[in-house]
Amino acid sequence: MSQQLDETMVSTEGKDVNVIQQRLQVKVGFGSKLFEIVLWCLLIIPGLIFQYRKVKADNYLQQLQQKIQKNASQIDNYMEQRVMILQNCAGLVEKSIELDKSTFEAIAKYRSGNDEQKEQTRNEVASKVEDMSRNINFAMENYPELKAHQTLQDAMRQNYQLQLEITAARELYNDSVNEWNSAIFSWPAKMIVAAKHGFTTKIPFSISSEMKEKARGTFF
Repeated sequence: MSQQLDETMVSTEGKDVNVIQQRLQVKVGFGSKLFEIVLWCLLIIPGLIFQYRKVKADNYLQQLQQKIQKNASQIDNYMEQRVMILQNCAGLVEKSIELDKSTFEAIAKYRSGNDEQKEQTRNEVASKVEDMSRNINFAMENYPELKAHQTLQDAMRQNYQLQLEITAARELYNDSVNEWNSAIFSWPAKMIVAAKHGFTTKIPFSISSEMKEKARGTFF
């Protein structure tokens, strides 16, 4: 086992650590089933105690799901507000900026779709919103009359403030996602319950590869 870990560390050394854009399903083998059978066969009390632990684990996971949905909804709300602001800005800069209509379609999709669709599109939409914001800032830098437009300046300040809110909400969301991903693989009670319900890991909110490249740049 230690040799495998060493090989893994060597293979990943010097490489980027990226978010796994994949949902992993929880599965338990025959050993877990045998474990429960043994508890009931030994005495009824150990079986009842473990049954109680499974009920607690089930309640805990259900509550954690609600927490994740709440945190995700907060990100979605801030992002939707930000898109509306940028859309208004785009109207002010007229044809100086070309906006991607699929951004708005994707927002409508993940706000009305299921949780899996939302996880798969949230990072994509966030990347497109960043592109919109950069394009508008670029136009303002190249057109002095736009940069002097008070309404546009106010809107971009609101845009910046909303980005700070999204960053804070993203941290809360990722914390709850990490808690979930760890809990569902916590054997025995939580993992057995998670496997029974067919639970999967959740995808954290991450920045785009383009933003990661910009972060490596020299600013001063």
